Amino acid sequence: MNPARAIEKNFPIVVKTKIFDDLQSKRDKMPITMNPISRRALLKTAALTPLLATSNMYSQTSASGHLVYAGTYTNKSSKGIYAYRFEDKSGELTALGLMAETPDPTFLAISANHRALYAVNEVGNYKGTHSGLVSGFAIDHLSGRLTPINSVASGGSGPCHLSVDHTGHALFVANYGSGSADSFRIMAKGELSPAVSQFQYSGHSVNPRRQEGPHTHCTTVSPDNRYVLVNDLGLDRIMVYHLDPDTAKLTPNDPPYWSAHPGTGPRHLAFHPSAKWAYCVTEMGNTVDTLAWNADKGVLTDLQTVSTLPADFHGENTAAEIEVDAAGHFLYASNRGHDSIAAFSIDQQSGKLTSIGFTSSGGKSPRFFTLDTTGRWLLATNQDSGNIVIFHRDSKTGLLQPSGKVYELDAAVCLAFA
Repeated sequence: MNPARAIEKNFPIVVKTKIFDDLQSKRDKMPITMNPISRRALLKTAALTPLLATSNMYSQTSASGHLVYAGTYTNKSSKGIYAYRFEDKSGELTALGLMAETPDPTFLAISANHRALYAVNEVGNYKGTHSGLVSGFAIDHLSGRLTPINSVASGGSGPCHLSVDHTGHALFVANYGSGSADSFRIMAKGELSPAVSQFQYSGHSVNPRRQEGPHTHCTTVSPDNRYVLVNDLGLDRIMVYHLDPDTAKLTPNDPPYWSAHPGTGPRHLAFHPSAKWAYCVTEMGNTVDTLAWNADKGVLTDLQTVSTLPADFHGENTAAEIEVDAAGHFLYASNRGHDSIAAFSIDQQSGKLTSIGFTSSGGKSPRFFTLDTTGRWLLATNQDSGNIVIFHRDSKTGLLQPSGKVYELDAAVCLAFA
């Protein structure tokens, strides 16, 4: 009998899963440059591996639910990066505790192979320089434990955002305080190189209080991995760069940037799954700009601007996060002040948005939110009220409903599904 078939026929599912997971774990520890091993090859290897004691196999139960990490500001009781298990059937979080004590890990990104987590440390003075940090951690998917890999200077002060390219070879950081952007290579074991590309911006825009100089706020990799886009809130621009994923080096595009409406402050960016459109949420303008994306030339073109706020709201507000669902039918943006999640439907022919409603964020200052891997749930972090709030999402209508599930975490500002 085929060895793989022998395993599938004769072993209980728990045993089969344990053998496969053990071998998969060994494969995951190989350098990312090595050729992957197929599932069938792993099962054949398992058939030739001496059998482990059945009692030991059953005693080592695997964790259930999706692993989620939360970044925080550490100026209150929070001390760094926390972990949870998320059950997508119930929408419930189970706290696993503090996994990495590290200063102000305010934005998180998971590596392409899901083996490492990277965090910006939003500080302004690293080893006597005007720089923050980027820290890398190896992920233990069973316990959630994070083990430090290495940390490098972010290249500027107050880093607030980072992203990883689709090959897993490059990482990009936006330094808000100094108004600069940097790129880094991700090495075989997940460690970060020193910066290989550095761009220091200059100039200002029309708001003398918020735009007296450059303030980069986001780095976004294009769907085809050919470009990196950098939002600068202080200059009202989105810079566009060609990406060499093997070296992580960035080269300015021609034209080098798209210009936002003066004084609006482009904060975060999200691409449509079709790669035809990109959507920019503006922090100061409280708008979403719908932009046509020319993937051949790396050019953004204005199509539409809509408000993130209801027409009858006249208080102070700053928009924050933006996300498009995996099907590309709906877009969401968060409001700090109105303290809501705005929902929009997306026209599949034009990419344009239509407002479909606003849902209270369940707290104060929803700096961040994300959809879970199934798209059934939206998880929001309310920074000033210190909580994570879960919403059920109707995939057909796009509307959100509070689930009643609220979890306390001081100065919670970011979530990342591992």
